[in-house]
Amino acid sequence: MPAIAYLECSRCQNQISANKYETVCPKCAGALYVRYDTEALKKTATRPEPGGSQSMWRYASVLPDVSPVTLGEGWTPILPSRRNPNIFLKEEATNPTGTFKARGMSMAVSMARHYGLKKLAAPSAGNAAGALAAYAAAAGIEAHIFMPKDVPFANYLEGVAYGANVTLVDGLISDCARIVNERKEKEGWFDISTLKEPFRVEGKKTMGYELVEQLNWTYPDAVFYPTGGGVGLIGMWKAFEEMEQLGWVTGKRPKMIAIQASGCAPVAKAYKEGANTSQMFENASTFAAGLRVPKPYGDYIILDIVRQSGGTVVDIPDETILDSLLDWSRDEGLLLSPEGAAATAAYDHLIENGFLKPRDKVVIFNTGAGLKYVDMIAEAMGVTRPNSTKLPERVPVGGIITPQ
Repeated sequence: MPAIAYLECSRCQNQISANKYETVCPKCAGALYVRYDTEALKKTATRPEPGGSQSMWRYASVLPDVSPVTLGEGWTPILPSRRNPNIFLKEEATNPTGTFKARGMSMAVSMARHYGLKKLAAPSAGNAAGALAAYAAAAGIEAHIFMPKDVPFANYLEGVAYGANVTLVDGLISDCARIVNERKEKEGWFDISTLKEPFRVEGKKTMGYELVEQLNWTYPDAVFYPTGGGVGLIGMWKAFEEMEQLGWVTGKRPKMIAIQASGCAPVAKAYKEGANTSQMFENASTFAAGLRVPKPYGDYIILDIVRQSGGTVVDIPDETILDSLLDWSRDEGLLLSPEGAAATAAYDHLIENGFLKPRDKVVIFNTGAGLKYVDMIAEAMGVTRPNSTKLPERVPVGGIITPQ
């Protein structure tokens, strides 16, 4: 595992030491990247062979030198579509806590323990909270979580079950972030929010390493990524840069497709307007809870990556997201998260308008398990539990296992 050479600001390229757990650039408040000695890395980093560790830590040679707090995150399956052999679904639902957030939190909490931190705090649209609670419990670190009160119930339940200090807020994730920022100094919390520290990107970048390895060390033509805070998209782009420097992959990088919900589409709006940053999206509302981020901290990075790659930003209405969710459930046997269904719907949209061709090889990220959203999906479908006080009748099946 390599030593960190320095931390670099994504905005002004200021370089600072990694001797302590840093938050953002002290000069311009830009998000920080972890940088390694590239020449040393070329001598020590090894491209994984088949087999080996079946987690994101198979890429330990390109991750910070730390003792991992791990629950088996990463190395999720990449599934070919049953209807189009050029569509591959990266199934992040198989991660601990059921979402891709496990990757970033595994790395961030590992580093927090390494640096001796005792109290971590974060605002969350839901899934990051569950992951932080789980990994903090595994590390023996206090977790303080702030979520909108209407998050999927599973997110609230897991936070409480893991022993985190959970506060539900009457507002959006931006309101939760404000509370963390106002209280962190007094409470002694380290703010582990999206892009307010450098290591969640390092965990998320393993998605880029994995998809390239799982495609036999080649790039796809496009990557579809549901984008709330956008850390995964940013991490994958960083992974592609590192792999090229190491000679692990060649060719043209994929078009990066960022997907938002039409009810909360700050990055899509900025992209259409040709802006380099987004504005606060008013009255944000969508049942894809992870996409309800009205002003991403890393919006300037997301927009730059999309444009560099020749990609685009797509926003999808909730009705279309639900249609795609049901389509993939019934024809592919996969209950996607609403965020994942936004990505599959975006694929259909870009095929229809000619931005992509059916022959293009694409990877679509399902960022979480649909079962974590049963309350949200049921409400969107208009499904309720049947009213019945009568217990099911016992059915005889031969008397071998159950009574006749």
